[in-house]
Amino acid sequence: MFNKYLVFVSAGCLISISGCGTIAEKTNILSDTDLTNKAAASIGYAPADVKLVNKTLDGTNTYFTVKSNDGQVFNCIVNGGNILTMGMTNPTACTKKS
Repeated sequence: MFNKYLVFVSAGCLISISGCGTIAEKTNILSDTDLTNKAAASIGYAPADVKLVNKTLDGTNTYFTVKSNDGQVFNCIVNGGNILTMGMTNPTACTKKS
């Protein structure tokens, strides 16, 4: 009896966890301007000197690329900005693309 209950609870947890990523992606509230501003602050440029090249949503993470006016390209990631995180984000991390 206990094993059947454990299997049922485990299956329910897995289903709900897999749905969280979809919910996070569909409720992402970070605009392109938000991402550009966050990246600029992370890499030490003025927001006007950075342009968003592309972005991809994956669960609670937003992966995006920015290009500065001087031709530097940076890959960035920010976690949060959706209903699951109540709109809050962790600091944006950017690395220079080689």
